[in-house]
Amino acid sequence: MKYRKKHERDTTMGMAASQARFLSLTARKTNVEYEGQQINQQRTTLSNETAGYYSKLTNLAVPTPPSTTDFTKTTYTFTDGTETNVINSLIAQKNGYYILNYTQSTQTNSVVSNGNVIVARQQSQYEILDENGEPILDENGQPTMGTAIGYYIGATKLRDLGSDPGDDVYLNSLDPLNRERTLLLEQEYLAMLQEKYKESDWLVKYQLNSSTGIYEPVFYSKNQVINADYSDKTDASQSVIKSYVYGETIEQREVKNAKARVEQDTKGRYMSVIIYETDAEGNIRLDENGNEICTQYTLTTSTSTDDNAYNDAINQYNYDKAMYEKEVREINTKIEVIQAQDKDLELRLKQLDTEENAISTEMDAVKKVISKNVEGTFKTFNA
Repeated sequence: MKYRKKHERDTTMGMAASQARFLSLTARKTNVEYEGQQINQQRTTLSNETAGYYSKLTNLAVPTPPSTTDFTKTTYTFTDGTETNVINSLIAQKNGYYILNYTQSTQTNSVVSNGNVIVARQQSQYEILDENGEPILDENGQPTMGTAIGYYIGATKLRDLGSDPGDDVYLNSLDPLNRERTLLLEQEYLAMLQEKYKESDWLVKYQLNSSTGIYEPVFYSKNQVINADYSDKTDASQSVIKSYVYGETIEQREVKNAKARVEQDTKGRYMSVIIYETDAEGNIRLDENGNEICTQYTLTTSTSTDDNAYNDAINQYNYDKAMYEKEVREINTKIEVIQAQDKDLELRLKQLDTEENAISTEMDAVKKVISKNVEGTFKTFNA
């Protein structure tokens, strides 16, 4: 009887311990499963981040190096006597004609700007004379004096253009015939200056051209000279005074909406252009025989590359390429960090799987112990 009670007590204690162990293992397994779920959720988040970075890599614009052809311009020109014409645009029309725009350049002789100069201002006293050329006396019997202002460049005094030679050293050195011719030519220069620069009064001085050995006229706006700022100490001009000389210049005008046809070679380059005369309505004029009035010009082809623009594009490309490579490196670094984190999580998940398998094995063993204890208990009570 004592043995039976002791056996019942041991069996009961064994069952309680096994039940407690089983509950502990169940709790551990639950925690392992929960931690595994959390890790899977983290790996899913990391996978989404990686996909986002790969998408960003795919959408990055890869810089393209510039081509010199993008900065090379083909220019077509044609001549008409002394005129040089540069084609600006040719716009094809449905009827086979083209709308032609071109710039017409003509080399002409004119007065052109020749840089800036410094003018010296000098004041001098002179006797005021009456109509008979006699000095006008003041109340003290002294000649009345006036003040004259002269303007000089170096030792040469500026003279009103087209005026009497006066004390002009160069003009006074000429014989009467050449001096008269020079003064007449000055009138032509004056008309040119007045028309081109819209100023009526001009000054002139003659200076030796060291290249030709000939004295040439240099012109100055009288308004600029008189109204310039002059130093109180030196009487030298301090503001801008421009000089002008007679020489060659290029006059340009743009011709728009001319009607034309073009001839091309086998490579598509323009060989010649045919320009038609048109009336105010844009219709082609016809001669007495009903033929279209036109002129054909041979085209000259030339190419030029804008090196400055190309170099700017290369510099921009190098900058864009460096920024692109920097961004790629940064994204790849972030992906590597995420992959390392995912690897750690993967290892932890494998550890949890191993732990879960061990727990499951131990739980199975505990179940068997509990089952044997239950079986032993029933046998004891049934004996």
